[in-house]
Amino acid sequence: MAENLNRTVRTVLGGMAAALLGAVVAAGPVMAEGQTTSRYVQGPVERTIIGEPYVPTIWIDPDGCEHWVMDDGAEGYMSPHVNRQGIPVCHRGNTCGVVNSDQFFATGSYRINASGQQRLAQFFGSSNARAFIIAGHTDSRASDDYNIKLSYNRASAVAKIAQGMGRQVVDVRGYGERMPVASNRTGAGMAKNRRVEIICVQ
Repeated sequence: MAENLNRTVRTVLGGMAAALLGAVVAAGPVMAEGQTTSRYVQGPVERTIIGEPYVPTIWIDPDGCEHWVMDDGAEGYMSPHVNRQGIPVCHRGNTCGVVNSDQFFATGSYRINASGQQRLAQFFGSSNARAFIIAGHTDSRASDDYNIKLSYNRASAVAKIAQGMGRQVVDVRGYGERMPVASNRTGAGMAKNRRVEIICVQ
């Protein structure tokens, strides 16, 4: 009987050891000293990157939704709260200011003139928003690549004024000619499209 008991104990212990070994293998390779690993979930699949620290980026979209983004493009919502349809509940975001490019910048330039700097400083100083998203736009003249760079540089110039006043800027974007608010077939329409939008995150 003692022999049967010993055999049973060995069988149970052997099964536990196998399960433990399987868990270690599933967890990934043993790390060398000083080596780093990052782990994140992309859909239903968990991926592990060896040799790269886990450094996520967080940004807030125009609807005020917080996202995490990895450098390989994987991303997801930060907010764990969802409504009945499963859509994340986000902060309220709204366009609280529009910078007319013709009044703030010389043609083709992203340097803000002195009066423009003063007006922006007053705006950011009086706003009660907790953070800002700055988005630049252009009309359809010039190439798409040129317009993307110009709109981004103009948005960055506006963002620097906000940051210089200690305000939080969570994202800076350049859309170029891709999001017009008026027709590019008329001079008046193109003037409306040349703009920098300030989105307030409450």
